[in-house]
Amino acid sequence: MVLSYEVVGSGPGLVLLHGTSSTARRSWGPLVDELAARHTLVLLDLPGSGTSPLPTGPLDLDRLADQVAEAAGDAGLSTFAVAGSSLGAAIAIRTAARHPERVTRLATVVGFARARLLLRLNLELWAGLFERSDPDLAKLLISLSFSDAYLAHLPQEQLGQLMAALTTDPAPGTTAQIELGLRLDVSADLGALDVPTLVVSATDDRFVAPVHSHELADAIPGARLVEVPGGHASRLVDPQPTLSALLDFLRS
Repeated sequence: MVLSYEVVGSGPGLVLLHGTSSTARRSWGPLVDELAARHTLVLLDLPGSGTSPLPTGPLDLDRLADQVAEAAGDAGLSTFAVAGSSLGAAIAIRTAARHPERVTRLATVVGFARARLLLRLNLELWAGLFERSDPDLAKLLISLSFSDAYLAHLPQEQLGQLMAALTTDPAPGTTAQIELGLRLDVSADLGALDVPTLVVSATDDRFVAPVHSHELADAIPGARLVEVPGGHASRLVDPQPTLSALLDFLRS
């Protein structure tokens, strides 16, 4: 199975991986132009997202990591940095672990090595509401994705737009991607990584709690931890802190 991707920009290679039920363009959209001004970006869509085909069975993390490397090569990148958000962070970690000769830098944004209990409960609730096409799914995703400070001042009209955006045309591969998030565990990869690593945590993340990022930063040798304000979708609400952290890391 070949995954779909989009190539933009020029410069050193950077592969961007998205989170559950998203696409690379949607997940990284506010940061793409600035990153593409300095890098050749490969915006890769996971199975069942964008135009990537639906998986025929459970998603395999090793296979996904190999597909990331294959897509980068197909895009003309012999070596590349890789950045993953949320679920994409674990895939980025496994890519760096399986292809150390090709991955030059690793960045995780609101990512996790394994689903602790609260994240597991959130994912299971998401899966159940999604399978039933329950309209309350929008409320769950809003409450998990955005900080209380942001929602407290959100106009009602904009709230409705956000709820519609989060539940309109969901990725067909949502269920398989949630299931992968529930069972993956890249903890054993962390201590063996030998690549410059940036870990970005959102201070008010109620979906993937900051403790997950701290676990990553503590276990990856030499990792740099940067905390940005906001919730799980902080890079969409206020892209600059995450963008600045990434640009500083990539050029250092």
